[in-house]
Amino acid sequence: MAKVSLYKQDGKSAGTVELNDTVFGIEPNESVVFDVVVSQRASLRQGTHAHKNRSLVRGGGKKPFRQKGTGRARQGSIRAPQYRGGGTVFGPNPRSYAYKLPQKARQLALKSVYSAKVAADKFIAVEALDFKAPKTAEFAAILSALNIERKVLVIFANEGNAFAELSARNLPNVSLATANSASVLDVVSADKVLIVKEAISQIEEVLA
Repeated sequence: MAKVSLYKQDGKSAGTVELNDTVFGIEPNESVVFDVVVSQRASLRQGTHAHKNRSLVRGGGKKPFRQKGTGRARQGSIRAPQYRGGGTVFGPNPRSYAYKLPQKARQLALKSVYSAKVAADKFIAVEALDFKAPKTAEFAAILSALNIERKVLVIFANEGNAFAELSARNLPNVSLATANSASVLDVVSADKVLIVKEAISQIEEVLA
């Protein structure tokens, strides 16, 4: 089984922690990861774009000229699409862009990105993140002690420390997730993953 260094909250070494190879030691499947990232990004789209067709554009209730005898093509409204200021044809309507991939594909992608972070030595495990009160400066000190300077994803246990989450969420380079909520897009977007030891067990329980 693969092993990664385990650290205390103050940045000191606390030994190592074993990782399940079926979750954190597989050959990453980049194709599946790509598909899942695209689907998750699509789900984030608001889809609130809209257009006005000829029935929604203001005006145009009166027939612009009589039907016959003018030598012109018959017209029923100056808000028809061919007129300036008329309605739009086949424009966008509000809709959802979300779609789901099979559960096995999503799980494979999650295992792939975790394995890639472990292989790249960008997977940092800590015994716990316990705070008695919200202290952003203390959480920043933890990141500094662990040499984390760029964007990091902090993964708490499902029943994490609320004060720790409050301490971390105001830092610009920190994203937060729990063992159950961490997504492929979250892991891919972060330079490093900082994870609580308990969360590792919870992830293995689901994905192994």
